[in-house]
Amino acid sequence: MAVMITEECINCDACAPECPVAAILGDDNEKNPFESERFYVKPESCVECVGHADTPRCADVCPTEGSIVWDMPYTTDFNDYYASGNEEGRYKIREHKKKGLMLPEIKAQEFMAEIPMSARESHANVMDSF
Repeated sequence: MAVMITEECINCDACAPECPVAAILGDDNEKNPFESERFYVKPESCVECVGHADTPRCADVCPTEGSIVWDMPYTTDFNDYYASGNEEGRYKIREHKKKGLMLPEIKAQEFMAEIPMSARESHANVMDSF
């Protein structure tokens, strides 16, 4: 996923239209594990805007500080992290009919390698990194 939306989200819809890969679901989407609460970034789709912008566009337009934070890269190194998060309900990772759960071992995503692991582990505010 690389970025996640926290409970600070005010459901303003500023972020979703900015996502170049349509990785953000509204609070009214049934695929959102936080339906009726806040927006959600699909970890299996988020590319942190690598190849699209210098900073994650969602965080760049978000009016609420602390609403969009770093998460772990969606890579095979964090396959178990996302699998357990899916089981616990923190994520709702898409299930492909033939490939199964679209975990990083099936399809890893691009991420900003220059972001320190300490920022990701602490779920630091994305815009504090720029």
